[in-house]
Parts: sequence; C-alpha cells; structure tokens
Amino acid sequence: MSADRVNPAGLSPPTGFSHAVVATGSRVVFLAGQTALDPDGKVAGATLPAQFERALANLLTALRAAGGAPADLARVTVYATDLAAYRRHAPELGRIWREAAGRDYPAMAVVQVVRLWDEEALVELDGFAVLP
Repeated sequence: MSADRVNPAGLSPPTGFSHAVVATGSRVVFLAGQTALDPDGKVAGATLPAQFERALANLLTALRAAGGAPADLARVTVYATDLAAYRRHAPELGRIWREAAGRDYPAMAVVQVVRLWDEEALVELDGFAVLP
C-alpha cells in the first residue's frame, strides 16, 4: 500500500493520529470491533490501558491474518466508555500504540459510548486497512 498522511497547516497539529490518509492499494480490509477478549472469550485486564493494549493486539492480529501490517491501517475508531479516563491515560495509550503499531498513524476518532457488548469492556477498536 502507498499511504500519504495529510496534515494541513491550517488545522491543529495532530498528536497520535493523522487528519487524512490517502491510501492506494488493491485490497481493503474491514476490521471488526475488537475489545480486550482473551482466547477464551473473557475480557482481560481491569484497567483502560491494559484493555487498550489487548484490544489493539487483537485488531492487529486480525489485520495480520488478512495479510496486512500496522502501516496499512487507513482508519481506526476507538470507542471508550469513559472519555475523561481515556484523556487521562492518553500518554500511556500513545506509548502502547507506538510500541505495537509504530508511528504511521491512521485517521482516527475517539467516541464515548454508554457501554460495549461485554459489560466489563472499557474500550473497543475497529477500522480498515488498504493493502497493496
């Protein structure tokens, strides 16, 4: 995939995301929402950072199984049950992202939701990727 990250000077400088991603490739992979479920289907981790790390790992596992890599992500949406907690943990969540997915940030949004499918889940990530 060829991906150009576009961050216009007229917008606030992005931190941990890109304002736009122009992706050129031949396959689009749509990634289902991933929470911190372990292989037994139970939510793993009691804290937002622990659940974010597991949910991101699950998303990247699905992406790699489809033949992609983190740099192929064009769009990710994060659903959090507590936006204030997400903002408090943002530096740690950014570190987790960089360690797992690198610095080629996709276009992103963070949305607060009342709850997720599993009541214990604090965060869910979904997105799509464009593969060569």
